[in-house]
Amino acid sequence: YYNVGFACDTPDGLVVPVIRDVNQKDVLDIARELGELSAKARERKLKVEEMQGGCFTISSLGGIGGTAFTPIINCPEVAILGVSRSSIEPVWDAKSKTFEPRLMLPLSLSYDHRVIDGADGARFTSHLRMMLSDVRRLLL
Repeated sequence: YYNVGFACDTPDGLVVPVIRDVNQKDVLDIARELGELSAKARERKLKVEEMQGGCFTISSLGGIGGTAFTPIINCPEVAILGVSRSSIEPVWDAKSKTFEPRLMLPLSLSYDHRVIDGADGARFTSHLRMMLSDVRRLLL
């Protein structure tokens, strides 16, 4: 199973609702559930069981201006992905020998080395980069 938590900023502080069995849902189902759980969190209507059972969390500071951070794993989860604010950056294109503007999204992955091998963590971030570089892939 893949139960993914997401950090949700509320007037009463940070909470981490969990979307269960994300591997069995499409992007639209996940987006709908994320919206529902976020609304419940802001309205103080989350149940304790809706914040338990996660194995991975996604935390985004980009919306409030965060440009980089090191997310800390919430035990007993095995990893957390930090998403920072995107920006247009010049990237060297060796083919055209010019700098090209590219939308860059800083990501930080922290993981428990007792569970996840470092090479697997690096492969995960590479795969995620590839998936996010062409959003059409997420819809397949």
